[in-house]
Amino acid sequence: MRFETILIVDDEASMRHMLRLLLERRGYRVLEAADGDEALTAVAGGDPDAVLCDIRMPGRDGLALLREIHHQSPHLTVIMMSAYGTVDTAVECLKQGAYDYVSKPFKTDEVVFCLKKAEERIGLQKENLHLRQKLKEKSPAGFIGESAAAEAVRRLIRQVADASFPVLVTGETGTGKEVAARALHHWGGRREGPFISVNCGAISAGLIESELFGHAKGAFTGADRSREGLFAAAGGGILFLDEIGELPLDLQPKLLRVLQEGEVRPVGETKSSKVDVRVVVATARNLRDEVRAGRFREDLFYRLNVVEIHIPPLRDRPEDIPLLARHFINDLALQEGRRPPALTEDAILALKGHSWPGNVRELMNFVEKT
Repeated sequence: MRFETILIVDDEASMRHMLRLLLERRGYRVLEAADGDEALTAVAGGDPDAVLCDIRMPGRDGLALLREIHHQSPHLTVIMMSAYGTVDTAVECLKQGAYDYVSKPFKTDEVVFCLKKAEERIGLQKENLHLRQKLKEKSPAGFIGESAAAEAVRRLIRQVADASFPVLVTGETGTGKEVAARALHHWGGRREGPFISVNCGAISAGLIESELFGHAKGAFTGADRSREGLFAAAGGGILFLDEIGELPLDLQPKLLRVLQEGEVRPVGETKSSKVDVRVVVATARNLRDEVRAGRFREDLFYRLNVVEIHIPPLRDRPEDIPLLARHFINDLALQEGRRPPALTEDAILALKGHSWPGNVRELMNFVEKT
């Protein structure tokens, strides 16, 4: 990435002239502005790729101009200059959105080096965005994998995405069950509606009924106003109930009623109301074993298990590990604004050789720490 046009904003004609000569010798096209109004006109015209801006100018000063430019063209690179700067001034410029700050008098190479750094940063951002787009095209909705197992999961998700019946997503902890649920939302007819996720094991037994179904004012101590539940909030979309095996046994008939009748009754209310929501549930447990042990209702299990999407553990699809690792590396590099490091063949072999008991979540954590 190379800038083509640089806008110099400085009230001193001699400074503008000196910078023009320097930059034109380096192959840049140069625009000049003697004050903030001229600068904003140039920016509005869409010509400059970067701006070199003095801080002390009559009328609109450099900081005020920086704020205007950042509001008008938030992605435009602005480098501030001043002969009267302090550390506080430099920090304020960066807080207001400047890429960098140079103090006058400066060496000619200092300005050029600053521009080169900015060019490299933008080039890396574009490269990372390109890599992410390629990955998205290959694995839509974030469900990443080239293995036959991953493709089978995606194929099944697409087949049932437009239906309204419940879906049971199974798999070990960390395999990506919520990712599969979000893919159902992304590919289905409810994509314009909300996707609301709740972990049934993370809410206390005394609160989960109110959380899911809502409550009337005065239904219990502290209920000083009515509140809709997550079923109502997810209307027109998908409610994802993670760790469904943790749902208290006494609430399971109420969930069954919602699935059968399409209506909820908030705690403390005498009347039910209709809801239009698709329910997707997930569990790392074997619900058949839970039914046999008396911890999960058999009728609810069969109502939920219309279609089961099983997410295989990472150890059963080792060919997906390099793709997943590169995805996490590219994500981190994009966040940090630097070039993503390459995965060597030795590194790939080492990653494939690990059993990953924590599955995709463990791999992501490993990449972040490494």
